[in-house]
Amino acid sequence: MYHFLIVVEKANGNFSAYSPDLPGCVATGKTREQTTRNMYQAIEMHVRGLIEDKLPVPKSHSFAEFVAVAPA
Repeated sequence: MYHFLIVVEKANGNFSAYSPDLPGCVATGKTREQTTRNMYQAIEMHVRGLIEDKLPVPKSHSFAEFVAVAPA
């Protein structure tokens, strides 16, 4: 099983997502939930294609944290 961080961003009228560990693997959607589902499918297809082409599947090195900053 592979685990990849995805970043979901609000865009103009929709959402977009990408994975820092899988360059070029992106997805969009009308809602955050739809975008997350679409990204899951995009990653699944991306990984399957790498395996079929006998290419290495990148290891996940990304992580995310929220940082709270008090206004000055």
